[in-house]
Amino acid sequence: MATRRSHNTRPAPLVAALGAAVLIMAAAAACGGGSDGGGSSSGGGTPTSPSPSGTTITITSSGVSPRTLTVAVGSRVTFVNNDSRAHDMSSNPHPDHTDCPAINDVGFLQPGQSRQTGNLNAPRTCGYHDHNRDTDTSLQGTITIQ
Repeated sequence: MATRRSHNTRPAPLVAALGAAVLIMAAAAACGGGSDGGGSSSGGGTPTSPSPSGTTITITSSGVSPRTLTVAVGSRVTFVNNDSRAHDMSSNPHPDHTDCPAINDVGFLQPGQSRQTGNLNAPRTCGYHDHNRDTDTSLQGTITIQ
């Protein structure tokens, strides 16, 4: 006579734990958390989320703010275009843009876009401007790296 064995139902807690882990990862992704911990991508012209306060330059119809910014070596600076027109942010001098090439990663920003510089690794002061309005002093500023 064959005996019938019942299946053990103990794996249920494991299934519940896996389900909870999936929900937690989905919630983290929805909040911008990614494998880099910041939910933002780097350089290469990819729009990013604004970085923490103190490392953000905002562009408006009045110009850039703040006009001077000091950051730690290795930092990135986020440029946020809150103007109704596009801006093309570049390193000084115009038109070569060779002073701080990491600033050139910002490039062309449509209204509402933001993008980060590359890593600012060398202690120095870097000038920047809007390439298409290079004589407009309201769209010029400096980033001091120390």
